[in-house]
Amino acid sequence: MDLTSIFCAIDDYCTQQKINWNGKILSPVAGKRNRKFQLSLSEVATIVVYFHLSHYREFKNYYLIEIKKNLKSEFPKAVSYNRFVELMPNVLAVIASFLSNTCMGKCSGISFIDSTILKVCDNRRIHSHKVFKNIAQRGKSSTGWFYGFKLHLIINDRGEILSFMITPGNVDDRNSKVIFPLVKNIYDKLFGDRGYISQSLFESLYEKGIQLITKLKKNMKNKLMPLVDKILLRKRAIIESVNDELKNICQIQHTRHRNFCNWAVNLLSGLVAFSFFPKKPSLNLRPKDNLQLLISP
Repeated sequence: MDLTSIFCAIDDYCTQQKINWNGKILSPVAGKRNRKFQLSLSEVATIVVYFHLSHYREFKNYYLIEIKKNLKSEFPKAVSYNRFVELMPNVLAVIASFLSNTCMGKCSGISFIDSTILKVCDNRRIHSHKVFKNIAQRGKSSTGWFYGFKLHLIINDRGEILSFMITPGNVDDRNSKVIFPLVKNIYDKLFGDRGYISQSLFESLYEKGIQLITKLKKNMKNKLMPLVDKILLRKRAIIESVNDELKNICQIQHTRHRNFCNWAVNLLSGLVAFSFFPKKPSLNLRPKDNLQLLISP
């Protein structure tokens, strides 16, 4: 996806929703001049999203080299780096709205659920960390302890994100306050790992028309499972691939943030950038295959 297409998509959405800042800062800061913006709201959001599609690993280098020099003709009114960092929190609501309203996929009846950790600092610096104090929490994953947040995702068989939620790191994946909002628009089969094993959760989802399918733990009795479900359960690695691309390509996780708003902007814009990927991890199932899998006994 090229820069122009991303800008047009965001700008059309802002125009349709009548979102603009009319040259005034949305949240005036005491002791600041509150100058008018030279960049439009759409331009700021586009620059933030396009960072995740570039090869740069640090936003400062990306802005100073790619935006200020290489893309000078596209952004002739680009402000200084420090000024742009001040503008970033103002596009948080816009990016969140654009993500939830235009970037989500559609459920096909075959969905996958998982969570991934978002560290905000090294474990050795937890006691001295101040940026996310009283917001981030300690949690434990299959790889060990961490300090930060969790990103809960549900995707379809085409690798498109259907729903997501961000929670502190100590929140259980099976928490009803997490699961039920996530599965609001989900139906039929939902595949997860062993971390989602819960009889009460299975029954609650079954009443909503959702069949939660997970692998069994070693100390659990074996149960009969349709061959189709066994095959699809082996394909659960698709959501691991999505998490890997979000972290290593879209860079939704790093420990250099200096305030919560810019961390949220980086995370949400990374999810937006992922929706623009021309090719996502998928099972390559045709609509006819989906129907056969869903009606199989």
